[in-house]
Formats: sequence, structure tokens, C-alpha cells
Amino acid sequence: MTPENDGPGLPTANSCARTRRSGAQLVVEVYGEVDIATEELLAEHLLAATAGAEPDVLVDLRRLDFLDCSGLRVLCRAEARARERGGRLRLVCEGPRIPRLLRASGLLGRFPPLPGIPRDGNAAERR
Repeated sequence: MTPENDGPGLPTANSCARTRRSGAQLVVEVYGEVDIATEELLAEHLLAATAGAEPDVLVDLRRLDFLDCSGLRVLCRAEARARERGGRLRLVCEGPRIPRLLRASGLLGRFPPLPGIPRDGNAAERR
């Protein structure tokens, strides 16, 4: 990834994450490995994505190679922050690996995974 950002107020891409706008939603694309050594790189993007009122954040995990409990903790903090601000944070993933991790950690109900990035028209739908 090249160091770039996709809009004002968005953090610069790093070795774990990149943030972009998709209509009214912010998409945090996560790739590589997120563990105790790199969790702050993801946290930087999630903190910025949940900073506004009523944030609608999609965390795209389809290019993620590895996620440990420190990465799950970062996701939980960001989801709580989004909810406190009247918004939401949802996960996008393919395959069984991430849902299996969420189920094992007791977080599947909190993060029901989406199979892809929804169209912006779905952004107005609130759970």
C-alpha cells in the first residue's frame, strides 16, 4: 500500500489499514496481520472513522491474514464508540475463518458479518 488517504480528515494508509469513503459510509480496509504489535495502526483508523456523530463504519476484513485478541479488542472499542455516538460499526468478511473466530470469542452476535460492502442506499437502514 502506498501512503495515501482518501479524503480530508482521514488517516494516511499504513501497513494494516486504509480508510476510504463510500457514499455516507466510511470503509476501513484491513489487511495483513493485526496483533499486539500492530493493533495501534488499526486503532488509528477506527478512532478517526468513529469520531463524528452517527458514524456508519464498515470494517472490511476480506484481505486480513491474521487477527488475534488484541485486534478483537480494538474492534470492540470502536464498535462501542460508534454506538455511543448513535452510529454503527459492521464487519465485512468472506469465508468461515472470521465468523469462527467471532463465535469462539462470543462476539458473533455483536458482529454479524456481512459478505460484502452494501450499497450506500443500505447505509440509512439502522439495526
